[in-house]
Amino acid sequence: TTRATVEFTTAACAVMENEKMVKIGISRTGKLTNIIKVRYETLPGSAEPEKDYIPQNDVLIFEPNERIKYITIPIVDDNEWEPDENFFVQISLEEPDDDAIIGEKYSTEITIINDDEPGEIAFNKASYLFKESCGTAKVEVIRKNGSDGTVTVNWKTIDGSAINGKDYHGGTGKIEFQHGEMSKLIEIPLIDDDIFENDETFHIELYDPSGGAKLGPRIRTVLTIVNDDVYNSLLDKVVALTRINVHRLKLGSQTWGEQFSNAMNVNGGDIENATKLDYFMHFLTFGWKVIFAIIPPPSMLGGWLTFWASLGMIGLITVIVGDLAGIFGCIVGLKDAVTAITFVALGTSLPDLFASKTAAVNEKYADNSIGNVTGSNSVNVFLGLGLPWLIASIHWTSQGSQFRVPAGNLSSSVVLFAICAVTCIAILMLRRTIPAFGGCELGGPTKSKYLSAAILISLWLIYVIISSLQVYK
Repeated sequence: TTRATVEFTTAACAVMENEKMVKIGISRTGKLTNIIKVRYETLPGSAEPEKDYIPQNDVLIFEPNERIKYITIPIVDDNEWEPDENFFVQISLEEPDDDAIIGEKYSTEITIINDDEPGEIAFNKASYLFKESCGTAKVEVIRKNGSDGTVTVNWKTIDGSAINGKDYHGGTGKIEFQHGEMSKLIEIPLIDDDIFENDETFHIELYDPSGGAKLGPRIRTVLTIVNDDVYNSLLDKVVALTRINVHRLKLGSQTWGEQFSNAMNVNGGDIENATKLDYFMHFLTFGWKVIFAIIPPPSMLGGWLTFWASLGMIGLITVIVGDLAGIFGCIVGLKDAVTAITFVALGTSLPDLFASKTAAVNEKYADNSIGNVTGSNSVNVFLGLGLPWLIASIHWTSQGSQFRVPAGNLSSSVVLFAICAVTCIAILMLRRTIPAFGGCELGGPTKSKYLSAAILISLWLIYVIISSLQVYK
């Protein structure tokens, strides 16, 4: 080769914003004995000079026998969320040279990958309670899973039984989180009059976040205005009690109707914020959602009707799951003991899993999440075994016989379960005391929480595998 060829070592590369610089190679091949001056210059793309990177326009000199040189371009690391952006670097010969040419890779594309986390915005609580006389309802909006940059979110009030302009001064507004800010308040003035009214409600909804932030799981909250006017007479008390009871029945019927409406709509009617997963789960669970919407709302009969109806539904589903699991195990040739600890156990315990997850997300402490599991298992063991055995014992005694159930390999299975349970409790205790786990039973640093989850899942797998091997021994 009689001439030198100068070009970039790559036609495109990427750099994280927090690396603050990008290093690009320029190579020379062919003739190595001459001195070559190469000018390099940055050209804007979607990235803006000075704002996203420091522009460069300089000369690079290849001395004899130098095959590769590097240039560095500073990257501006800010706290504002932006989509990934790009710019270009181009080279040319500084002086005409018969012994050198620019190769095919005379330009390279640099992509700046954003590493800022603007976070998610949501209400801190699902509901708030305010006295009518307090003057202003202050509702906390939190920012979590990141606090980089300035972000905004719009809010609006939605009338319920409380009416804007009559019971409160609402409308729309916008709140702004500066870089690092994690909490803001929405203030809604309440109208305090001397007229007795029932407790009334309205909603506040978050929408249209900016700055790269996303909406969290709790985008709507319910505000209840509690009437605290003094009754003037016994007649007023009687009339008020009557109105309250009528109002509760009316609210109950409205809520019951809303249950069916929410069950038949994707994401409870919030289609704007629905994801592909929401649509998939809606299609998958549509029948169950409509069936369970039959359960009366908790506003009726002090919640007792909801409680007993829910228990009945859970019992019905448990029976169906148990029978289907038994039939499936019979079809594939599994023994009853294996079917019980796999398919039946999964079918009856997955609702507990989701209930615990909901408690973990919505509650401040882990008590309700873990208490839900232990309480559910207590019902399964004490009531689930005790009640059937009591009924069976009474039946066989009335027939002049005794009720006997062979133990089988129950002893080894119980010992194995006890070992796994003690290991689980030990892990929870260690998580409370070891700083690497965040000093908490749930959550904590990403690596440690996933490690804990993997260990607990492996305990279940070990129990299932060893117990199944005992059955087929």
